Amino acid sequence: MNALRTLSDITAWSGVDVFDYLDREVSVPVVDGPQAQGDLIVVPHAMLADVVTCQPWTRTVPVPASGIELLRSAAGGNPHSLVADEGACTWTGPVADPRGLALGIVEVTGVAYLIHPEHGATGIAAGRYVIGRQRERGTGLYGAAQLVAD
Repeated sequence: MNALRTLSDITAWSGVDVFDYLDREVSVPVVDGPQAQGDLIVVPHAMLADVVTCQPWTRTVPVPASGIELLRSAAGGNPHSLVADEGACTWTGPVADPRGLALGIVEVTGVAYLIHPEHGATGIAAGRYVIGRQRERGTGLYGAAQLVAD
């Protein structure tokens, strides 16, 4: 897979579509560090290796070009999908996370992409990452943390 693709290239190749208002000719960056897309966050596994662990029920599956839906937005809205060339990426989940944020672990040997209809795509460089929900500090008297919902 080329390290630099346009949003048009990615949607045509994967079959996962985005909203018409997005510029499809934009080059999608490929990042090898932390990144966020809406209510998801991608963190290098080494940063969370002591927190996020695999369990006996955890399974690893290859990620197909057509993608794996990782999370559907609030109220059953638009999905965040993980796509990659055949053989370039695996998804491991569910995982144990005492924080309750991690959805799974992605192992990328080429380039993988997160696609969301409203946000477009972001590229994930080769490596091992934890993909999870984002949380933010709440407002109000106690400021309790809450999950980001998009």
